[in-house]
Amino acid sequence: MAVTVPLPRIAPEDSYASWYEGVLGWSVAGGSPAQLVTGTRFDVLELPSDAGTELLRRPVSTGPVARMGRKMRFLVAAGSAAELDGLLDWLEWGGVALDLTAVGVGGRITAPAPPGHPLEESSRGAAVWLRPPEQGCEALLPSLPGPGQGAGPRQGAAGPDLVRLVAAAATECHRARLRRRTPPRAREAAGQPLAFS
Repeated sequence: MAVTVPLPRIAPEDSYASWYEGVLGWSVAGGSPAQLVTGTRFDVLELPSDAGTELLRRPVSTGPVARMGRKMRFLVAAGSAAELDGLLDWLEWGGVALDLTAVGVGGRITAPAPPGHPLEESSRGAAVWLRPPEQGCEALLPSLPGPGQGAGPRQGAAGPDLVRLVAAAATECHRARLRRRTPPRAREAAGQPLAFS
C-alpha cells in the first residue's frame, strides 16, 4: 500500500514575501509576520485610522493605502519621510500634536496580505490593503514637486503632490484628535442650529 505524503504547507508570510519580492520588486525582511522595508522603493505616512478614513474621503490623490489595527499607512515616494517635519512647519502645523508620523530609511511595516491572498482566520487586526499596490506604482506615489513646479497643480509630474497630501492629513489628524477629546453630548450640541427668539 502506497502512502502519499502531503507537500509541506507554505506559511502565508512566505507567500506574501515571494509576492512582494517577485511581483513588485520590494525588499522584504524575513520573520513572522513578513516586514516591508521602507526607504528604498517607498516611505510611509502613518496616522490614526479615524483620520485616515476621513482623508480617503477628500479629493486628494494618494498611492496605495494599508490599515493595521488603529493605524492607516499611506505609501509615499522614497525620501518623503525626511521631509515631513519641514512640510508640517511650512504648513504651519509645526509643534501641534497630530499623531502623524513617517517611516523612511531603515524602517519596516508589517506586510499586508497581497491582493488575492486569503487572510488567516486568526488575523483580526492584521495589516490589509485598502488601496493595493500594483507593479510600478512607485512612479505614481505622492512626492514633492520638482524644481520650477511649485506646490500647485503638477502638470507633467509623475505622481500626486505630497504637500497637498500632508496638508490634508494634518487637518484630518487634528480634527480626529478634537473629536476624540470632545464628549459625545458636546458634539451633538455643537451640531444643533442656534435658536433665535
